[in-house]
Amino acid sequence: MLERSYSENTLDAYMRDIDKLLLFALRKYPDEGEGALLRVSREDLQEFLVELYDLGIHPRSQSRILSGVRTFYRFLLLDGTLDTDPTELIESPRLGEHIPEVLSVEEVDMLIAAIDLSEPEGQRNKAIIEVLFSCGLRVSELVALRLSDLHLEEGYLRIVGKGNKERLVPISSRAVQELKYWYIDRNVLKIKPGEEDFVFLNRRGAHLTRTMILIMIKRMALKAGIKKTVSPHTLRHSFATALLEGGADLRSIQVMLGHEKIATTEIYTHLDMSRIRHDILNCHPRNMKKE
Repeated sequence: MLERSYSENTLDAYMRDIDKLLLFALRKYPDEGEGALLRVSREDLQEFLVELYDLGIHPRSQSRILSGVRTFYRFLLLDGTLDTDPTELIESPRLGEHIPEVLSVEEVDMLIAAIDLSEPEGQRNKAIIEVLFSCGLRVSELVALRLSDLHLEEGYLRIVGKGNKERLVPISSRAVQELKYWYIDRNVLKIKPGEEDFVFLNRRGAHLTRTMILIMIKRMALKAGIKKTVSPHTLRHSFATALLEGGADLRSIQVMLGHEKIATTEIYTHLDMSRIRHDILNCHPRNMKKE
Protein backbone atom coordinates (compact mmCIF):
# COMPACT_ATOMS: atom_id res chain seq x y z
CA MET A 1 0.00 0.00 0.00
CA LEU A 2 2.87 2.34 0.75
CA GLU A 3 4.14 2.04 -2.84
CA ARG A 4 0.94 3.64 -4.08
CA SER A 5 1.68 6.87 -2.18
CA TYR A 6 -1.74 7.04 -0.56
CA SER A 7 -2.57 10.16 1.45
CA GLU A 8 -2.44 9.99 5.24
CA ASN A 9 -6.26 10.19 5.40
CA THR A 10 -6.62 7.25 2.99
CA LEU A 11 -4.12 5.15 4.95
CA ASP A 12 -5.99 5.92 8.19
CA ALA A 13 -9.26 4.81 6.56
CA TYR A 14 -7.65 1.54 5.38
CA MET A 15 -6.33 0.83 8.87
CA ARG A 16 -9.78 1.41 10.40
CA ASP A 17 -11.29 -0.97 7.84
CA ILE A 18 -8.72 -3.68 8.59
CA ASP A 19 -9.40 -3.18 12.32
CA LYS A 20 -13.09 -3.93 11.66
CA LEU A 21 -12.12 -7.17 9.93
CA LEU A 22 -9.67 -8.04 12.73
CA LEU A 23 -12.40 -7.70 15.38
CA PHE A 24 -14.62 -9.97 13.29
CA ALA A 25 -11.81 -12.50 12.77
CA LEU A 26 -10.98 -12.58 16.48
CA ARG A 27 -14.56 -13.56 17.25
CA LYS A 28 -14.28 -16.40 14.70
CA TYR A 29 -10.78 -17.51 15.71
CA PRO A 30 -10.22 -16.19 19.27
CA ASP A 31 -7.07 -18.24 19.90
CA GLU A 32 -5.18 -16.93 16.90
CA GLY A 33 -4.53 -13.31 17.94
CA GLU A 34 -3.67 -11.11 14.95
CA GLY A 35 -3.02 -14.33 13.05
CA ALA A 36 -6.81 -14.68 12.86
CA LEU A 37 -6.68 -12.52 9.75
CA LEU A 38 -4.69 -15.28 8.04
CA ARG A 39 -7.42 -17.82 8.82
CA VAL A 40 -10.19 -15.80 7.17
CA SER A 41 -11.84 -17.64 4.27
CA ARG A 42 -14.08 -16.48 1.43
CA GLU A 43 -17.10 -17.70 3.41
CA ASP A 44 -15.92 -15.71 6.43
CA LEU A 45 -15.65 -12.56 4.30
CA GLN A 46 -19.18 -13.06 2.99
CA GLU A 47 -20.37 -13.35 6.59
CA PHE A 48 -18.37 -10.18 7.43
CA LEU A 49 -20.15 -8.25 4.66
CA VAL A 50 -23.54 -9.49 5.88
CA GLU A 51 -22.64 -8.24 9.35
CA LEU A 52 -21.77 -4.80 7.94
CA TYR A 53 -25.14 -4.75 6.19
CA ASP A 54 -26.95 -5.70 9.40
CA LEU A 55 -25.20 -2.85 11.19
CA GLY A 56 -26.77 -0.43 8.72
CA ILE A 57 -23.49 0.54 7.02
CA HIS A 58 -24.22 2.12 3.63
CA PRO A 59 -23.35 -0.01 0.56
CA ARG A 60 -20.88 2.67 -0.58
CA SER A 61 -19.05 2.38 2.75
CA GLN A 62 -19.24 -1.42 2.55
CA SER A 63 -17.63 -1.24 -0.88
CA ARG A 64 -14.84 1.01 0.44
CA ILE A 65 -14.19 -1.36 3.35
CA LEU A 66 -14.03 -4.32 0.96
CA SER A 67 -11.60 -2.41 -1.25
CA GLY A 68 -9.27 -1.93 1.72
CA VAL A 69 -9.58 -5.59 2.68
CA ARG A 70 -8.78 -6.63 -0.91
CA THR A 71 -5.67 -4.45 -0.91
CA PHE A 72 -4.57 -6.00 2.38
CA TYR A 73 -4.92 -9.60 1.20
CA ARG A 74 -3.30 -8.91 -2.17
CA PHE A 75 -0.32 -7.50 -0.28
CA LEU A 76 -0.12 -10.68 1.82
CA LEU A 77 -0.31 -12.74 -1.39
CA LEU A 78 2.50 -10.78 -3.06
CA ASP A 79 4.52 -10.91 0.16
CA GLY A 80 4.27 -14.70 0.19
CA THR A 81 2.45 -14.77 3.55
CA LEU A 82 -0.61 -16.35 1.90
CA ASP A 83 -0.94 -18.78 -1.01
CA THR A 84 -4.50 -17.80 -1.95
CA ASP A 85 -6.51 -14.57 -1.89
CA PRO A 86 -9.81 -15.05 0.03
CA THR A 87 -11.26 -11.90 -1.58
CA GLU A 88 -10.80 -13.15 -5.15
CA LEU A 89 -14.40 -14.24 -5.77
CA ILE A 90 -16.11 -11.74 -3.44
CA GLU A 91 -18.51 -9.38 -5.25
CA SER A 92 -18.74 -5.74 -4.24
CA PRO A 93 -22.08 -4.52 -2.81
CA ARG A 94 -24.39 -2.97 -5.38
CA LEU A 95 -24.39 0.76 -4.90
CA GLY A 96 -27.35 1.85 -6.96
CA GLU A 97 -27.67 5.46 -8.01
CA HIS A 98 -27.04 7.98 -5.28
CA ILE A 99 -28.35 11.51 -5.73
CA PRO A 100 -26.45 13.88 -3.41
CA GLU A 101 -28.26 16.40 -1.22
CA VAL A 102 -27.86 20.00 -2.41
CA LEU A 103 -28.83 23.44 -1.17
CA SER A 104 -30.46 26.10 -3.28
CA VAL A 105 -28.93 29.59 -3.38
CA GLU A 106 -31.74 30.70 -1.05
CA GLU A 107 -30.84 27.96 1.46
CA VAL A 108 -27.16 28.93 1.33
CA ASP A 109 -28.24 32.50 2.09
CA MET A 110 -30.32 31.16 5.01
CA LEU A 111 -27.22 29.36 6.29
CA ILE A 112 -25.18 32.57 6.14
CA ALA A 113 -27.97 34.62 7.73
CA ALA A 114 -27.90 32.25 10.73
CA ILE A 115 -24.32 33.31 11.56
CA ASP A 116 -23.95 35.65 14.52
CA LEU A 117 -21.32 38.15 13.39
CA SER A 118 -20.97 39.47 16.95
CA GLU A 119 -19.27 36.21 17.94
CA PRO A 120 -15.47 36.02 17.58
CA GLU A 121 -15.67 33.29 14.93
CA GLY A 122 -18.70 34.76 13.12
CA GLN A 123 -16.88 36.42 10.22
CA ARG A 124 -14.58 33.43 9.87
CA ASN A 125 -17.57 31.10 9.52
CA LYS A 126 -19.18 33.40 6.95
CA ALA A 127 -15.99 33.39 4.89
CA ILE A 128 -15.83 29.58 5.14
CA ILE A 129 -19.36 29.15 3.76
CA GLU A 130 -18.71 31.60 0.93
CA VAL A 131 -15.45 29.91 -0.05
CA LEU A 132 -16.99 26.41 0.03
CA PHE A 133 -19.98 27.49 -2.05
CA SER A 134 -17.97 29.73 -4.38
CA CYS A 135 -15.13 27.29 -5.08
CA GLY A 136 -16.56 23.79 -4.46
CA LEU A 137 -13.63 22.73 -2.28
CA ARG A 138 -13.40 19.48 -0.38
CA VAL A 139 -13.32 20.10 3.37
CA SER A 140 -9.79 18.66 3.49
CA GLU A 141 -8.75 21.24 0.89
CA LEU A 142 -10.37 24.03 2.88
CA VAL A 143 -8.59 23.24 6.16
CA ALA A 144 -5.27 22.93 4.30
CA LEU A 145 -5.75 26.25 2.50
CA ARG A 146 -2.81 28.61 3.03
CA LEU A 147 -2.38 32.33 2.52
CA SER A 148 0.26 31.52 -0.09
CA ASP A 149 -2.41 29.63 -2.09
CA LEU A 150 -4.62 32.72 -2.41
CA HIS A 151 -4.34 34.93 -5.47
CA LEU A 152 -7.26 37.20 -4.69
CA GLU A 153 -6.30 40.08 -6.98
CA GLU A 154 -6.21 37.66 -9.91
CA GLY A 155 -9.39 35.93 -8.67
CA TYR A 156 -8.26 32.34 -8.13
CA LEU A 157 -7.01 29.84 -5.55
CA ARG A 158 -4.25 27.27 -5.94
CA ILE A 159 -5.59 23.98 -4.60
CA VAL A 160 -3.66 20.75 -3.99
CA GLY A 161 -6.27 18.00 -4.07
CA LYS A 162 -6.33 14.20 -4.01
CA GLY A 163 -3.14 12.55 -5.17
CA ASN A 164 -1.29 15.86 -4.68
CA LYS A 165 -2.78 17.09 -7.95
CA GLU A 166 -2.77 20.85 -8.32
CA ARG A 167 -5.60 22.88 -9.83
CA LEU A 168 -6.53 26.55 -10.09
CA VAL A 169 -10.06 27.41 -8.95
CA PRO A 170 -11.81 30.75 -9.60
CA ILE A 171 -13.18 32.55 -6.55
CA SER A 172 -16.15 34.92 -6.50
CA SER A 173 -15.80 38.59 -5.60
CA ARG A 174 -18.20 38.02 -2.70
CA ALA A 175 -16.02 35.27 -1.24
CA VAL A 176 -12.96 37.51 -1.69
CA GLN A 177 -14.68 40.29 0.25
CA GLU A 178 -15.65 37.96 3.11
CA LEU A 179 -12.06 36.70 3.29
CA LYS A 180 -10.78 40.27 3.56
CA TYR A 181 -13.21 40.94 6.41
CA TRP A 182 -11.98 37.75 8.11
CA TYR A 183 -8.37 38.97 7.83
CA ILE A 184 -9.29 41.89 10.11
CA ASP A 185 -10.25 39.43 12.87
CA ARG A 186 -7.43 37.02 12.00
CA ASN A 187 -4.77 39.72 12.37
CA VAL A 188 -5.54 40.19 16.07
CA LEU A 189 -5.19 36.48 16.91
CA LYS A 190 -2.14 35.14 18.69
CA ILE A 191 -1.15 32.57 16.08
CA LYS A 192 0.76 29.45 17.09
CA PRO A 193 4.23 28.93 15.62
CA GLY A 194 4.01 26.97 12.37
CA GLU A 195 0.37 27.91 11.81
CA GLU A 196 0.97 31.39 10.39
CA ASP A 197 0.23 30.47 6.76
CA PHE A 198 -3.11 28.70 7.32
CA VAL A 199 -6.10 30.77 6.21
CA PHE A 200 -8.69 29.55 8.73
CA LEU A 201 -7.76 29.42 12.41
CA ASN A 202 -9.54 28.75 15.68
CA ARG A 203 -9.53 31.09 18.70
CA ARG A 204 -6.26 29.58 19.91
CA GLY A 205 -4.48 30.41 16.65
CA ALA A 206 -4.30 26.85 15.29
CA HIS A 207 -5.70 25.70 11.94
CA LEU A 208 -9.16 24.15 11.88
CA THR A 209 -9.88 20.44 11.49
CA ARG A 210 -12.44 18.76 9.26
CA THR A 211 -14.49 17.80 12.32
CA MET A 212 -14.64 21.42 13.50
CA ILE A 213 -15.96 22.52 10.08
CA LEU A 214 -18.56 19.71 10.05
CA ILE A 215 -19.86 20.59 13.53
CA MET A 216 -19.99 24.30 12.69
CA ILE A 217 -21.99 23.79 9.49
CA LYS A 218 -24.44 21.35 11.10
CA ARG A 219 -25.10 23.83 13.92
CA MET A 220 -25.67 26.62 11.43
CA ALA A 221 -28.08 24.49 9.37
CA LEU A 222 -30.04 23.63 12.51
CA LYS A 223 -30.18 27.29 13.52
CA ALA A 224 -31.28 28.27 10.01
CA GLY A 225 -34.14 25.75 10.11
CA ILE A 226 -32.85 23.76 7.13
CA LYS A 227 -34.30 20.24 7.31
CA LYS A 228 -31.85 18.64 4.89
CA THR A 229 -28.79 16.72 6.04
CA VAL A 230 -26.08 19.36 5.58
CA SER A 231 -22.31 18.86 5.64
CA PRO A 232 -19.33 20.63 4.07
CA HIS A 233 -19.67 18.28 1.10
CA THR A 234 -23.26 19.48 0.60
CA LEU A 235 -21.85 22.89 -0.33
CA ARG A 236 -19.51 21.22 -2.83
CA HIS A 237 -22.49 19.46 -4.41
CA SER A 238 -24.42 22.73 -4.37
CA PHE A 239 -21.54 24.51 -6.13
CA ALA A 240 -21.49 21.93 -8.94
CA THR A 241 -25.27 21.87 -9.31
CA ALA A 242 -25.47 25.67 -9.47
CA LEU A 243 -22.84 25.68 -12.23
CA LEU A 244 -24.71 23.02 -14.22
CA GLU A 245 -28.01 24.85 -13.89
CA GLY A 246 -26.25 28.06 -14.96
CA GLY A 247 -25.10 26.46 -18.21
CA ALA A 248 -21.54 25.31 -17.42
CA ASP A 249 -20.37 22.20 -19.28
CA LEU A 250 -19.42 19.02 -17.44
CA ARG A 251 -15.77 19.19 -18.46
CA SER A 252 -15.37 22.62 -16.82
CA ILE A 253 -17.11 21.40 -13.65
CA GLN A 254 -14.86 18.32 -13.61
CA VAL A 255 -11.74 20.50 -13.73
CA MET A 256 -12.95 22.84 -10.98
CA LEU A 257 -13.92 19.96 -8.69
CA GLY A 258 -10.68 18.10 -9.34
CA HIS A 259 -12.42 14.89 -10.40
CA GLU A 260 -10.07 12.42 -12.09
CA LYS A 261 -12.88 10.87 -14.15
CA ILE A 262 -15.77 12.59 -15.92
CA ALA A 263 -18.04 9.75 -14.72
CA THR A 264 -17.73 11.11 -11.18
CA THR A 265 -18.97 14.51 -12.33
CA GLU A 266 -21.89 13.02 -14.27
CA ILE A 267 -23.81 12.44 -11.03
CA TYR A 268 -24.85 16.09 -11.28
CA THR A 269 -26.63 15.47 -14.58
CA HIS A 270 -28.71 12.80 -12.81
CA LEU A 271 -29.49 15.34 -10.10
CA ASP A 272 -30.53 17.92 -12.68
CA MET A 273 -32.79 15.35 -14.41
CA SER A 274 -34.40 14.44 -11.08
CA ARG A 275 -35.29 18.10 -10.57
CA ILE A 276 -36.71 18.32 -14.09
CA ARG A 277 -38.81 15.23 -13.41
CA HIS A 278 -40.04 16.76 -10.14
CA ASP A 279 -41.01 19.98 -11.95
CA ILE A 280 -42.87 18.07 -14.65
CA LEU A 281 -44.79 15.98 -12.12
CA ASN A 282 -45.75 19.03 -10.08
CA CYS A 283 -46.15 21.79 -12.66
CA HIS A 284 -47.49 20.20 -15.85
CA PRO A 285 -51.26 20.81 -16.21
CA ARG A 286 -51.92 17.10 -16.76
CA ASN A 287 -50.30 16.31 -13.40
CA MET A 288 -51.60 19.20 -11.28
CA LYS A 289 -54.41 18.32 -8.92
CA LYS A 290 -57.53 20.45 -9.11
CA GLU A 291 -57.94 22.77 -6.15
